This record gives sequence, C-alpha cells and structure tokens, in this order.
Amino acid sequence: MLDLFITGADQSSGKIFVTAGLTATMQSLGYSTGVYKPVEAGAVKINGFVQSHDLAFIKFVDPYIKTYYSYLLKERYTPLLAAAAEHMVIDKDVILKDFQKIQDVNECLVVDGVSGLATPFGKNFLEEDMIKMLDLPLLMVVCACSPVNSVLLSLNHAKEKELNFRGVILSNYPDNTVNANIRMMPRLIEEYTDIKVLGILPVFEKNLNPNDLITEVLNGVDIEAVFEVRIAKLQL
Repeated sequence: MLDLFITGADQSSGKIFVTAGLTATMQSLGYSTGVYKPVEAGAVKINGFVQSHDLAFIKFVDPYIKTYYSYLLKERYTPLLAAAAEHMVIDKDVILKDFQKIQDVNECLVVDGVSGLATPFGKNFLEEDMIKMLDLPLLMVVCACSPVNSVLLSLNHAKEKELNFRGVILSNYPDNTVNANIRMMPRLIEEYTDIKVLGILPVFEKNLNPNDLITEVLNGVDIEAVFEVRIAKLQL
C-alpha cells in the first residue's frame, strides 16, 4: 500500500491542487487510487446534492479516483466549530474505522487533511493526533509566498511531534520570481529543518486542464520519493 497523509501549512497552501495532482498522476501511472477526506467543513451543494468541494474537484481532475469521507459539515469554520454548529461531535473512532475499511481497497490511498497540524477536531484531537492515529507518513504543502518564519515554525513543530515526515511540496511558485524570500524558500526549508523539498509547483487556476496538472506534477515533483516506491513507467 502506498498510503500518505497530506496537509497544508495554512489555508492558502494550495493543498487541493497537490492532492488532486498526485492522485491523478498515480492513477495515470496504473495505480488504483483513492482519496479519503475524514472531515470536510464548508460542504457545497452540487447538482442538488451536498458534497465535499475538495472531493468534487478531485473527481473533476480524474473521475476514476475513488473518494471517501466521514463527516460533511456545512459551515466553513474550523472542523470543531463546524461540527458544533450542527450539534455534532467528530468521533476519532469513526474516522479510524472508516480508514481501516478502505485502506486495502486501493493500491494508493491519500488522506486529505485540513490546513494546519494544530487544527482542532475535538477535545484532545488535533490534526497531528489524527496523523499519528492513522500511522501515516506526512507530506506538507507550503505556499512559496508564505512568511519564512511561519513555514519553519510549522515544519519544526511537526518534527518535535515526531511525525513521520516524508517531505514538502512548494506550491504557487511564480515563474521567474525576483523575490528573494521565494527563491530561497527551498534552500531555507532544507537547511533549517532537514526536511526535503520533494517538488515545486506553479500557480494553478480552478478551471485548469487536468492533463496540464498531471504534466506539471510529473515534471515538478519527485513522485517516487513522495510515495517511496520505484515506478517502472518513470524509468522509461
């Protein structure tokens, strides 16, 4: 099994493009792929049905990717507050059982988190606790234009929590930037956290061509390092 937990460093990380791009790429390489979204806050109505906007985008990129969720919450609040608004409690045992049911269904399974390891889901249940509970390697998506200090704080916090850190993908990286903070971000991350930058991706629009997204991922991300697997098709 090629399992992975993806989170964002913050709300502007561009995580959904990375999740969709990685999973669509793995599907195109011949791996049966699924995405599990434990909690979606800010669910939207599409074609008369309440759906996860993130999972709907993944289906837009590749309709053959299997998608799963445990909680769909209407309010676009932090999950704890969104659940409280509907008089619900997010149960960690429900998430664990749902994950275990689908863990062996797909060759590649990505769990799509929220944006921030300290995001609260319930009492004594933060996103970092969910990652440990599911026992998954972590990939963090960082917006290239984020403040350097907040990025380093987030990454070093994850190391202190002894999470199984697979690496970082930088998103929203502008072409030919002259901004020193952006240009130096990959080097600063690796020098000050010892965490590898496994890919750099440009700015994407929601109405992108799915094939363009896959192409950018293949060209800009070390897929084999992300999933820790040798992929025969990439050796051709």
